[in-house]
Amino acid sequence: MDALSEILQSVKLEGAVFYKAEFTAPWGFRSPPTYEVAAFLRKGPKHVIVYHLLTQGRARCEVEDSTHCVELIPGDIVVFPHGDAHILSNGSLPCILDYGKHLKELFSQGIVLARHGGGGETTSFACGYMECDRELSKTFLGGLPPVFKVNIRNDHAGQWLENSIKFSVGEASANRAGSDAVLTRLSEALFVETLRRYMAELPPQHTGWLAGARDPAVGAALAHMHRAPEHPWTIANLARQVGVSRSLLTERFRQYLDEPPMTYLSRWRLQLGARMLTSTSYSVARISGDVGYESEPSFNRAFKREFGAPPGRFRMQARSAQRVVNKPRQMSKLPRLPLRSS
Repeated sequence: MDALSEILQSVKLEGAVFYKAEFTAPWGFRSPPTYEVAAFLRKGPKHVIVYHLLTQGRARCEVEDSTHCVELIPGDIVVFPHGDAHILSNGSLPCILDYGKHLKELFSQGIVLARHGGGGETTSFACGYMECDRELSKTFLGGLPPVFKVNIRNDHAGQWLENSIKFSVGEASANRAGSDAVLTRLSEALFVETLRRYMAELPPQHTGWLAGARDPAVGAALAHMHRAPEHPWTIANLARQVGVSRSLLTERFRQYLDEPPMTYLSRWRLQLGARMLTSTSYSVARISGDVGYESEPSFNRAFKREFGAPPGRFRMQARSAQRVVNKPRQMSKLPRLPLRSS
């Protein structure tokens, strides 16, 4: 059983490639924090993850207000799991182009080829984003650094994925039928492949959800819990399913996730319940059963401890906030962003 696949099915990734660019040195641009990007997406409050796939040239990436910095070469995918603002560049520039000031234009134009820079060495990117549930995504993103990278050119599968992304971005620019759907699926595949490779490269002493999912015992237990959170799990039957002792399973969970298995499961059930409250019209009684609680009162008590409000009030507050998010925006007409500079 695959813990990463199980949790990603619950989190429901949705992705798109929204930008491609060719820069000539010296160049530099700032990508804004992703909560600003989220305001221009079609759906309600989601967590947004930005990534950049470097297909040609080289670049330097720095997380804003941080010491985190990585150097990029062709085939590198750099990911910002927590949505931090960042700067990509090559060479020294008197000023950095701030794309945060042009989000309306970029999203209204769709996939276009942007060119910018001083005429030197060329660097090419395909940039995209992933949307996922804000609360559920914290589970597997929590142990990740502000920025990480992996390279996908070291085997045929990665090379195929990169070539598919480059081809499909070109197709989308020509407005061919079905291109958006293809790009969405490829974007999701690219992100999942990035997580898989990062997970495989983690050092043995690393902790966090991805490191735990790689451990045979913890990973199997996580997969069982995420596949069937409503099952009446106990530490005894979970350990029996995994094939280890209760004490060893608890020890491994504490090592990687800093909590015992049943505590993890309880919080995950409540997070699933919170999403069902905001995304369905199911009764609280039905939701409590669907996420594994034996009674509605016990679900209500646990939910209030976790979220600070009982389920009914939580649902009303979430729907009120959603109406504000979905309120139509007054989009003023703006001149096209001058994407080419001399």
